[in-house]
Amino acid sequence: MLLVLVCTASLGLSSQARASDGISVGAVQMQRAPESAGWVVSADFRVELAAHQQDAINRGVTLPFSLEFELLRPRWYWWDARAVETQRVLRLSYHALTREYRLTGDDWMRSYETLGQALAALGQVRNWRVMDIGKMQPGILFEARVRLRLDSSLLPKPFQISALTSRDWTLQSEWKTVPFNP
Repeated sequence: MLLVLVCTASLGLSSQARASDGISVGAVQMQRAPESAGWVVSADFRVELAAHQQDAINRGVTLPFSLEFELLRPRWYWWDARAVETQRVLRLSYHALTREYRLTGDDWMRSYETLGQALAALGQVRNWRVMDIGKMQPGILFEARVRLRLDSSLLPKPFQISALTSRDWTLQSEWKTVPFNP
């Protein structure tokens, strides 16, 4: 009986230690773009890497993160209809020559002195344009969903194999759903 109690306690402690590593999502806002030509999303994520992920990035491995957005129209009689689906890839890397962490998107790059600063910047999504105004019918209630995840399909091939056989490279937030009425 004592052995079962000790094993259960050790499993609980290991899951608590691993729970601190990951991505959690905070506030999500959806609003009209400043130029009124579309809708933008702002969200806050808290990103914490495990020790082996920090070690990989410090050794020069680029970590690709996918920021995903979905707009769903709930239906009671069938699966929800997906009105809009888009994603953006953000890459986090370390450059030993300049001793800085870099966060890059499609057409921009920013440098940071510490990994903590780079992860904080990765977690702040501001004014991401996700759709045009003309795509939405007013008066219909939608659900907007956002999440951030480490995209293991974009990792280098040896890490993709590790990601398939181990949960150590599974890093993602839950979908954060907010109601949206255009």
